Amino acid sequence: MNENLPPCPKCSSEYTYEMDALIVCPECGHEWVPAENGAEAGDAAGERVVKDAVGNVLQVGDTVVVVKALKVKGSPSGIKAGTKVRNIRLVDGVDGHDIDCKIEGFGAMQLKSSVVKKA
Repeated sequence: MNENLPPCPKCSSEYTYEMDALIVCPECGHEWVPAENGAEAGDAAGERVVKDAVGNVLQVGDTVVVVKALKVKGSPSGIKAGTKVRNIRLVDGVDGHDIDCKIEGFGAMQLKSSVVKKA
């Protein structure tokens, strides 16, 4: 039996035990995976945090402003710096593109959080 089990995150009971891949609290019945209680405990429910170019935390539905001009393949003109993008969605995109949005005049596209600033 492992003496180094963490206390229960809900009721702080020290009488936790292992059951397969889970840790169980006999007092309140809470079950959790040990990795969730480690370094990821700072995030809300293990969600990743996306930050803009200046370090502000972005959330779904935020409005952002593009901080540098972007070239768009297949378009004669790109996206100008200062373009406002409303109602963003955070996604696990390809190649670091973590914002899914719709830009007026261009349509749906994905942006990197490093090229936008929260409005």
